[in-house]
Amino acid sequence: MSEAVAQSLSEELFALLQKERFMTLGTIDHESGAPSLSSLSWVYAPTQEKIRFAVDNRSRIITNINQNPQVVLHLIGAGSSYAINGTAKLAVERLEEIPLKLAMVEITIESVRDVMFYGSRISVEPQYEKTYNKAAAEKLDTQVMEALRKA
Repeated sequence: MSEAVAQSLSEELFALLQKERFMTLGTIDHESGAPSLSSLSWVYAPTQEKIRFAVDNRSRIITNINQNPQVVLHLIGAGSSYAINGTAKLAVERLEEIPLKLAMVEITIESVRDVMFYGSRISVEPQYEKTYNKAAAEKLDTQVMEALRKA
């Protein structure tokens, strides 16, 4: 069976990325050359061809991307598991009006693959909760997501 590959997000995946969502990001470590995996939540798709995320601007993710811009995002949703490959770039070194030193990375999507193993589907999507002050978390999340939308 051949694997279906798209060059952009489907309408359903695009809709999932209009609000904060748990995803993982694979980069190549700039020191070891080995794969590196990170978890993200401030992720937003401005179009079906691009995905933005916010991360601490001192993060190893930034250094890895500057060294090797090829990345993969892993999205669990819409009943399946997706690998979104693309080229990343540091788009904004410091997001304005955010109390933390956050950078914005933008990924140009090259391929979207359904990577769920044969004969199965995701029945429960990953969930998480913020473990610090809920009001502060909600305020920060709103600020960051708005900054990703406006950039």
